[in-house]
Amino acid sequence: MSTFKAPKGTYDLLPPDSGRFLAVREAIAAPLRDAGYGYIETPGFEDVRLFARGVGESTDIVSKEMYVFTTKGGDELALRPEGTAAVLRAVLESNLHKTGNLPVKVWYSGSQYRYERPQKGRYRHFSQVGAEAIGAEDPLLDAELIILADQAYRSLGLTRHRILLNSLGDATCRPVYRAALQDFLRALDLDEETRRRVEINPLRVLDDKRPEVRDQLTGAPLLADYLCDACKAYHEEVRALLDGAGVRYEDDPKLVRGLDYYTRTTFEFVHDGLGSQSAVGGGGRYDGLSEMLGGPELPSVGWALGVDRTVLALEAEGVVLDLPPVTSVYAIPLGEAARRALFEKVTELRRAGIATDLSFGGRGLKGAMKSANRSGARLALIAGERDLVDGSVQLKDLESGEQHAVPLAQAVAEIQRLLG
Repeated sequence: MSTFKAPKGTYDLLPPDSGRFLAVREAIAAPLRDAGYGYIETPGFEDVRLFARGVGESTDIVSKEMYVFTTKGGDELALRPEGTAAVLRAVLESNLHKTGNLPVKVWYSGSQYRYERPQKGRYRHFSQVGAEAIGAEDPLLDAELIILADQAYRSLGLTRHRILLNSLGDATCRPVYRAALQDFLRALDLDEETRRRVEINPLRVLDDKRPEVRDQLTGAPLLADYLCDACKAYHEEVRALLDGAGVRYEDDPKLVRGLDYYTRTTFEFVHDGLGSQSAVGGGGRYDGLSEMLGGPELPSVGWALGVDRTVLALEAEGVVLDLPPVTSVYAIPLGEAARRALFEKVTELRRAGIATDLSFGGRGLKGAMKSANRSGARLALIAGERDLVDGSVQLKDLESGEQHAVPLAQAVAEIQRLLG
């Protein structure tokens, strides 16, 4: 046993469970690819100022949860706590927004890092699949992304997830609401840190999960009552598009995402089977983020879905994914000559697209058959010295137990026939 362990709040992704994580990532990515989203990948660490400016210095992510370090060259960097700011930085740096083909539609998959208090469903290292549509202000895009996420969840077999929807207004109407909310919050019995947040970003107080704070928020002014006509019309259009697509959602006037850059449409995917960590994903529109990062005006919208949380949601619903077998054929050579002969056949089968494994280390038939059964293979390909003298191999169906001899030269064709 190693003297080292995975850092607190992290996990190792190991087979066979890793197969479910890969299947979830693929299910989320598939509808995005079909909708014209191209893959993008950014570094796992960035200039700390990117997140301080983009995500917001008043957020818990920046003020408490980022992993920050100084390089030998004196640069201050942060492990990536979320994907949107990094993706937008990459688009701006590479001038993808200047191609004339807006919006730039991209998706990503990777790990994020936050110094969280570890608990089930909340880790310090977690995996997300995200999507961003950069450079267009269009309710069709907001609706498209919500629909694609819902489609991904349903393709996995989830049925009990809910979509919460709200509008956070824009630079025209949010300042009026901000002032009204601050007046309300200043009259509450709040700790010093929360009072400081009231002055910096009062909307973040609405996202506070502590009971002693939430109990006092009853009667807080709602942003929906302060939306300007343009934001009201935009939000109604998004709702109408979702209604037309048959996507069910719940209006939640108290929904506030935990990042400062969101404007107008904001949404969250929740699953009640996960307890307190019910959010499995979310996102919204962030029309001013590009300017915050020193870029041009590029209204954008996006989301990130948690792979870890989605796997937990599948478990909560009792959904068992139909995963392709890791191994379809397991080859068992008995003797040195058989090792060389079957290794050639294993290579042929793999080139033919058939998942094939081999018993290594010169094990006997009994031990090798145990490995074959544990692998989940459908067929065992067995050869000993006597089989090779006859120019044949043995094929055993590991489900039925039936076994028959096949000419060595025809083994690949026969396996293809049996596997369909």
